Amino acid sequence: MQKIKETVTEVVSAVIPITLLITILQFTVIKLPVNDFLQFIIGIIMVGSGLIFFLLGAQIGILPIGELIGAALPKTGKLWLAVPFGLLLGFVIAVADPDVQVLAIQVDMVSEGLISKTILIVAVSLGVAISVALSLLRIVLNISLHILLIAGYGLILILSVIAPSHFIPVSLDSGGVATGPLIVPFILALGIGISSVLAGKSSSADSFGLVALASLGPILALLLLGVIYY
Repeated sequence: MQKIKETVTEVVSAVIPITLLITILQFTVIKLPVNDFLQFIIGIIMVGSGLIFFLLGAQIGILPIGELIGAALPKTGKLWLAVPFGLLLGFVIAVADPDVQVLAIQVDMVSEGLISKTILIVAVSLGVAISVALSLLRIVLNISLHILLIAGYGLILILSVIAPSHFIPVSLDSGGVATGPLIVPFILALGIGISSVLAGKSSSADSFGLVALASLGPILALLLLGVIYY
């Protein structure tokens, strides 16, 4: 019950400011048609309700199972399983993330099919999958996060010069959606589970590094897509 109260409070406090702002603008400046304003209010209610259920689902199911899976992998004695397992989980979670779906739909519409929804979802998901796999490998092999981040952003700078110009903003936006509401909780929990079991590891530092790397993969994937296919 406490989790429900905290989640409802969090969502309401996030939704109320934009609702109040649009309401004030409606009656002072923009004065939209009544039907449009009512649609906005209905949409806000639906978004708020959806966020409450979504966050509760993540707290009840996704976070615990991610941490349990992460903790179970090292106990098998086969740490090499973490990398392909992370690759598969990263891809599946990214495909299911609503932020990735929204970005794909918007880009498909704005580009008039030049960058199709399916291609973008697959590219972003592959980028997330490879990032998660590398992040788990970093935890196992104790590789410095700084090295991976410097190398990743260096590649981004190089590919930004080569890739078509219209791919650059889309690729950067994809790095943002890769840290969406479904991807982040799961990979954080997965990283905490693995790093908490491995002796001598700092679970907080290693798992938060997962999120930093997860945003690099989709950017690189889309820039490579632009260089190779467009």
